[in-house]
Amino acid sequence: MPSQDLALLRRLLRAKDRMDAASEEEWPVERLASVSGVSEAHFARSFKDAFGIPPHRYLLTRRIERAKALLRDTDQPIIDIAFQTGWQSLGSFGRVFKDITGESPSELRSREQGAAHQLDHVPHCFISAAYRPDLKTAVSEKRRQEAADKNDAEET
Repeated sequence: MPSQDLALLRRLLRAKDRMDAASEEEWPVERLASVSGVSEAHFARSFKDAFGIPPHRYLLTRRIERAKALLRDTDQPIIDIAFQTGWQSLGSFGRVFKDITGESPSELRSREQGAAHQLDHVPHCFISAAYRPDLKTAVSEKRRQEAADKNDAEET
């Protein structure tokens, strides 16, 4: 790999590390590009090439991971978890959470807390990897596809 590509990857990792450290903060492409020291368009394109998903989807993944851990491991109210993980409203948190995980935050909490004792002996890194959301498509794309499938079913 050329040294220029390694330097760019280090810059992208710097932005990724910043998002990991403060996923509850707003991370527009402009801010991430300035952290990386590259243009906005170059950053967005390079981030997706390097990590396989756009920066916004990566940030959503981190926020959902954190919310799932808090729902599983604490008794904090769901609204507090929503604000703590970077959402501006409980409604948007619940909608996106359900779109990505397939269940509401309260459903996940009930299920996870019921099964928590079964995972006591499994290393945390394996549990985190297993529960990481799979965001291969954008949430809005997923909603459009579900609506199209629903319309197709109604027409038949």
